[in-house]
Amino acid sequence: MEADAVLNCEHTRLMLATKRDEEGAFDALVRSVRNRAFHVAFGLVGSRDDAMDMAQEALMKTYRARATFREGEPFLPWFHRILRNTCFSFLRKSRRLKKVSLSASEDDESDWEIADDGPGPETAIESNDTKQLFWSALQTLSARDREILVLRHYQDLPYKTIADVMACPVGTVMSRLFHARRRLRDKLSPHLETAGSPS
Repeated sequence: MEADAVLNCEHTRLMLATKRDEEGAFDALVRSVRNRAFHVAFGLVGSRDDAMDMAQEALMKTYRARATFREGEPFLPWFHRILRNTCFSFLRKSRRLKKVSLSASEDDESDWEIADDGPGPETAIESNDTKQLFWSALQTLSARDREILVLRHYQDLPYKTIADVMACPVGTVMSRLFHARRRLRDKLSPHLETAGSPS
């Protein structure tokens, strides 16, 4: 994960340069994080067009908030909070976010259920598209499950970085990831068996 650490340092350096209004710094930062931002947003909002809008909006908010970025603070967790809040605000305004309680065995916290009227996993089976099957199943999970799966498996972030991003201990990240993977596997299993694919 040494490459990740170098990249994180570069993001932070570019953000500090942006804060000092150095020419070209923010453009370089945008080029470096826009794909990451899009994939995280897509994992949360479930629509490519909305994810593009959310990523753009979060980047604009980042620029406007540049003066509040603190020296010594890593950029990615700070940026992810802006992106996450932007996505959740959009989902609340579009009435697609509903608070639900989790069992006491999983941190005794609340989570957010995201209403999704897109095609379900069975539609992906009909089109025989495994990637579409995964994304359709992901959209049926809660906001917290989606977020942690995207951060770990699509952004390939180490546990420590995810813990910083989500402001929780590494042990909590591991526990949440275990439960999220299990729920995703439960959603996928019947469809993969139907399709004759290995689970």
